Amino acid sequence: VGWYASASLEHFLQKRIESDLQTRALLFANQITERLDPLDERSIDRLCKTVGPSAATRITVILSSGRVVGDSEQDPSVMDPHGDRPEIIEALKGGVGVSSRYSPTMQKRLLYVAVPLKGDSEVAAVVRTSISDDTMDEALKKVRAEMALGGLVIAGLAVLLSFLVSNRIRRPISEIRRGAEFFSGGKFDFEMPASNVEEISSLSESMNQMALGLRQRIHTITQQRNELEGVLSSMMEGVIGVDLEERIIGMNRAAARILGCDTALVQGRSIQEVLRYSDLQRFVKEALSLDGPVEKDMVLYLEGERVLRGLGTPLRDGEGRRKGALIVLNDVTRLRKLENIRRDFVANVSHEIKTPITAIK
Repeated sequence: VGWYASASLEHFLQKRIESDLQTRALLFANQITERLDPLDERSIDRLCKTVGPSAATRITVILSSGRVVGDSEQDPSVMDPHGDRPEIIEALKGGVGVSSRYSPTMQKRLLYVAVPLKGDSEVAAVVRTSISDDTMDEALKKVRAEMALGGLVIAGLAVLLSFLVSNRIRRPISEIRRGAEFFSGGKFDFEMPASNVEEISSLSESMNQMALGLRQRIHTITQQRNELEGVLSSMMEGVIGVDLEERIIGMNRAAARILGCDTALVQGRSIQEVLRYSDLQRFVKEALSLDGPVEKDMVLYLEGERVLRGLGTPLRDGEGRRKGALIVLNDVTRLRKLENIRRDFVANVSHEIKTPITAIK
């Protein structure tokens, strides 16, 4: 704003000074006209040197030929022809010439305004008034200094106001950040304080509602997980969950006891790395490759020969996409031994009864 105002003020001052110089030239032109016909160069020069200093303006009279016949600062006889000056060229065409440039005669930058003096049919002479740009620069410097001072005062007030506003906003935001840290740590009993700022107060209330909802959901999820873990831990059958990469997702205590491993150490590791039983590995591959359930007996040598009955089914997520397989292992070693004993007993009884029957026959 300061830069724009400074540029606008400079343009305004320049136009104001140009208008003022044009007015002075027109007032002086009335006194020059009567000395042009007949031409009285001495009178014109004396008039320039008399009026110019009193008006704090350099006044120059130039004929249509470009020759200088009067100047308030210099001797016209030693001055160069001025017919090639931009403002003089414009004035000789009948208009008002304006130019701002460095003056070799005065050795400083001047603002020139040239007004034509018309004779019967054409321009007979030109009256040029000029003033140093230093006058305008001094006025601009003063105004710019006042604007800079005002800008500093406004900036200081803005900084103070910004600090007060930011401090008012920063405190509740810090509380919200602190509450978010509590929430991320699982401490949902922290309650966000209310704020005087409507938007921040709404945010605090929303986060409190979010914390309440998260606490209820986590409580429900924890309760369901504990129930599921309780059911799996109470099962006599071993349960193993594997993903599509044959990595172990989870295992209950019965499976760890049957296979002789630790549930905490097998999480996330592959079947081949943890359980080095070829029959079980083949069964897992088969369960992962089929879309339906698969059932098979496996013989493992764990402190002796043990027979496990395996049941494998696809494991899917809530959207029905396949995530792996669920393996249920049941130790049927004792049952198989009883079946063998029963089979042997029946065979022996059949053999023993066969001889008396033959004799009786």
